[in-house]
Amino acid sequence: MFKTNLGLLRIIGFLEGISYLVLLLIAMPLKYIWDKPEFIYSTGLAHGLLFTLYLFFVLLVTFQNKWSLNKCFWALLASLVPFGTFIADKRLFRGE
Repeated sequence: MFKTNLGLLRIIGFLEGISYLVLLLIAMPLKYIWDKPEFIYSTGLAHGLLFTLYLFFVLLVTFQNKWSLNKCFWALLASLVPFGTFIADKRLFRGE
């Protein structure tokens, strides 16, 4: 799985999806409901790094594998929706 950029994209997409869910479902409620903001910085930093890597690898794999603009669009959009990267992995990345 690590041998190709598509394999790396799938791993980064999984990690980015997990970090997004942790940020939305754990860190933000801790900050806004229980007034515990200390988890936002580290979680947000990790998510920001993984988000940037995900975008980079989507563009890299798009050019390497000659994906259509439509497929690239849906892969990029997946990073903005909770659970989106998991759906993208199943519907867009596994068939390659």
